[in-house]
Amino acid sequence: MIDTIMFDLDGTLCRFTQADFINTYFKELSKVFLSLGLDPEAAIKGLWVGTKAMVLNDGTKLNKQRFWDAFSEFIGVKGKQLEAVEAACDSFYSNEFNIVKTIIQHSDIPKRLVQEMAARGYCIVLATNPLFPPCAVDSRLDWIGLNKDDFKLITHYENSTFCKPNPLYYREVFSKIGKAPMQCLMVGNNPAEDMIVDDFGVEVFLVTDFMENEAGIDISVYRHGTIEDLEAYLLSLPKRNSCK
Repeated sequence: MIDTIMFDLDGTLCRFTQADFINTYFKELSKVFLSLGLDPEAAIKGLWVGTKAMVLNDGTKLNKQRFWDAFSEFIGVKGKQLEAVEAACDSFYSNEFNIVKTIIQHSDIPKRLVQEMAARGYCIVLATNPLFPPCAVDSRLDWIGLNKDDFKLITHYENSTFCKPNPLYYREVFSKIGKAPMQCLMVGNNPAEDMIVDDFGVEVFLVTDFMENEAGIDISVYRHGTIEDLEAYLLSLPKRNSCK
């Protein structure tokens, strides 16, 4: 029986398109790189190189280490200079990054659902792709009125060694929360990254408002619908005693 709900963040709880997010985010982050004396264009390319290194992580290092190793090698910065870049990025995610929240399509449903399902005794997990530091995840949660205390687990690049769509990312989550796949429901907006857990026996719900489906996957095989449909479905689930 389902007792745990795993939510994706970007495009699911945070309601925006990936294109709008990337464009606004990179525009602001480029200013940070420029202030550090780096070529912003090269630094953004380095960010993509680091992201790819995390996606290809084999589990032997934290995603954070994979990212900064790859970024450092590509950009040619190391030691104290690299530490300064990392510190500046963390500061950015806690401050200037908040400009990005202007792209969100407001809805009270994500916050209401997370808190209501927790009140109904479900364990709530933020299964966001762990490509960001925790401060960046905290900021995005704040944009929708949530915080880390609303979740049993939040994945980020400091506590994860795999990324979506690698199935081992989900196995790592199951291990951390002490749950079997059959106890979980995954809610996301990307068939390739979020619905893959269906293969493990996890119940799934694909939120279609800001769906990302570049591969053209047939979504008819998954329970799917708008955020309003998700709310109706989750509220139809039986109440539980508590999250254990």
